[in-house]
Amino acid sequence: MAKTDFLLAVDIGSESLKVAEFSYPPSGKLVLEKFIFREFGGELKEEEVLPAVKGALNAVFSENKFNAKKAIISITGQSTFIRFAKLPPIGGQEDRVRQVVEFEAKQNVPFPINEVVWDYQLISEAGADTEIEAMFVVAKNDYIEEITAAIEGFGFQIAVVDIAPISCYNAARANEIGGQDCVMLLNIGSKCSSLVFIDSGRFFVRTIPIAGQSITQQISKEFGIPYKDAEELKRKHGFVALGGAYEEPDSEVAATISKIVRNVMTRLHGEINRSINVYRSQQKGNKPSKIYLAGGSSVMAFTPRFFQEKLKIPCEYFNAFQVVSLADSIDREQLAEVAHMFSEVIGLGLRNLTVCPIEISLVPQNIKKQHEIRMKSPYFYGSAASLVICSALIFSSLKMQALRDERLLDLGKKAVENTERLQNEIRGAYSRLTAAKGAYDAAARKLADRSNWANLLNDLQSSAPDNMWFIKIAQGKAPDSSSTTATTQPEADSRIRMPFFRRMAPTTNTTNAVAAGKLEWLEVEGYFIGKTQKEIDDFKENLSKTAVFGCEKDKIVENLKTLAFDPAKGDDAISSFKLAIKLKNSFDL
Repeated sequence: MAKTDFLLAVDIGSESLKVAEFSYPPSGKLVLEKFIFREFGGELKEEEVLPAVKGALNAVFSENKFNAKKAIISITGQSTFIRFAKLPPIGGQEDRVRQVVEFEAKQNVPFPINEVVWDYQLISEAGADTEIEAMFVVAKNDYIEEITAAIEGFGFQIAVVDIAPISCYNAARANEIGGQDCVMLLNIGSKCSSLVFIDSGRFFVRTIPIAGQSITQQISKEFGIPYKDAEELKRKHGFVALGGAYEEPDSEVAATISKIVRNVMTRLHGEINRSINVYRSQQKGNKPSKIYLAGGSSVMAFTPRFFQEKLKIPCEYFNAFQVVSLADSIDREQLAEVAHMFSEVIGLGLRNLTVCPIEISLVPQNIKKQHEIRMKSPYFYGSAASLVICSALIFSSLKMQALRDERLLDLGKKAVENTERLQNEIRGAYSRLTAAKGAYDAAARKLADRSNWANLLNDLQSSAPDNMWFIKIAQGKAPDSSSTTATTQPEADSRIRMPFFRRMAPTTNTTNAVAAGKLEWLEVEGYFIGKTQKEIDDFKENLSKTAVFGCEKDKIVENLKTLAFDPAKGDDAISSFKLAIKLKNSFDL
């Protein structure tokens, strides 16, 4: 659902303050939500006007609550300098137009340019070969700054500073007045009257210093009474005398006041005639076909009739409320009493609703800069918020990353601890495995060594010829290099009977000591029947083919001697032998 916008319109007159709050619902209508009328004037001196205005503003804002945050102001035409000027053709270049207008403004403004706030608007479009008609509006900078500061002090943001005649013109154009013909809008105020020409879209204004205060001053002078009492008499008895053959009122006071009012209105009529002539001659305007009245001093009786008779054109009151909807809370009767003074306020309200024909703004430069800062402040705050958010995100990301890193570090430490524990367990298991393997190998070797002696004896037995037997099998040693094969002659008259096998007894280590506990060499002694070398060679040949010995025959050192027996007794020759045999693989004893 679209949000309803609110605007505060403040018209600061010479002696009164008109305030209205408008709402702008999504339907696009201008709705009057609240209105306030407060008088602060009297016969004030120039230096007393600004404090009186501030006092009235303070009273209004203190006593009332508004929804609006944005305010638009209009000030009386008497507080401004309005000038129309024709500029030479400059080709329609906007920058060039601005330069020429600024130059003309400096030439025509009767104050130092740095002491005023001014604005302009082109009344006619800038063409390549046509003159440009421009309007300058100038106001004292100090007065505008004081007024805007007083309103902004209550929390409102000043959007536009307009002037009363232009606000009236915009309100009239919104009510479709002066679209096809030339009409005049006469706003009779307190200290001045504004005459606005609306001529088929063209605009011309003249401020006339004749208004309600002139009547009050004349009454005060005529009756010799204070200004305040004269104002009360004017409001009670004031009307425009019809003059001529019309009958005067019964009250002498009323008759006198009516004549005073007519005299002042006659002077005002003279200025209006002069303004019409100036408009038609200098501005090439059309003759007005109708006049509309507005302002606080225009409601005196017979005022429309007076101007209609004098100007010979129709005259009626200007109703600016045709383009405004009234909220249910509005007191219609109370509004009807002051409606003729709210045309400027309606024009201000239209500035926020649509593009108006004339959009002058006398907002001081310092306020414009403040507005620019306010306009940029959301971006600044947005940037600052983005920076804070980005910083927070970065900090949060870094913090989360740090937490993740800490968690990963803890996990890494735990993993390292687990790895070290596993490594220690593996080392312990490996040590136990090594010990078990060593024990296993030792046991396996023990088991393997069970058959060493059996294999050794089997190989010896299988390698020995049938006519050979052993008397000694013992641990041997590597033979000396000087060892040779010895053969002796048989010994006579000796009869030796040896057992077939004798228990092996280890020999004592001598110079060529063997390794303790290891069997590398085997010493074998025995006998065979016969006395030839062939049996020994066959034995050695057979040993070299066994798994236990598997040695070359030259690795077997033999020590052979032959024993002779008595052939008469039928005994064959018996030879003894002694061999040192190297085992292929040594084994533990």
